[in-house]
Amino acid sequence: MMRVGLTGGVASGKSTVSAILVELGAVLIDADVLAREVVARGTPGLEAVVAEFGTGLLTDDGDLDRPAMGALVFTDADARARLEAIVHPLVFERIVALESQAPEDAVVVHDIPLLAESGRADTFDAVLVVHAPHELQVARMTQDRGWTRDEAEARIAAQASSEERLALATHVIDNTGSTDDLRCRVEVVYASLRDGAA
Repeated sequence: MMRVGLTGGVASGKSTVSAILVELGAVLIDADVLAREVVARGTPGLEAVVAEFGTGLLTDDGDLDRPAMGALVFTDADARARLEAIVHPLVFERIVALESQAPEDAVVVHDIPLLAESGRADTFDAVLVVHAPHELQVARMTQDRGWTRDEAEARIAAQASSEERLALATHVIDNTGSTDDLRCRVEVVYASLRDGAA
């Protein structure tokens, strides 16, 4: 098994890369999806979040109000650390369970947006970093997501710097061209990872 960490800054194109890797045959473990699952309505994770932050972060239906939570944790480092202390151990538990179900010769890709921040990059056989320049990230967030420049800059500032992420990379996937360009780059990297898994 080849265990791969996949990361990239917000609006770098990491989700597109992970989708291409799945098409090529990789087993994907998406930390963002798991982070949503462990705080879904009725879970111990959501109960712990409410105990820590109060019921003001719940929707009328009793779900976590993700925009409200995001607005809080991306502007308050202490609140972010408190949330991560609840969510990260629960996500890690799910990751271990999913990885144990993967075939022995699989390329198992762990999509972890905050890999650099977690200090876990050295637990993987390879680290893929999807990279896009700062101004392109901002442009994607303001044009594609309708965010203000200030919102985009705050989200970028809340994450590790590009330099910190790139320092961890065994493979850098540049995402400044077309989707076809990106696919070609990912195919080359995946072929290398398959060789390592074999």
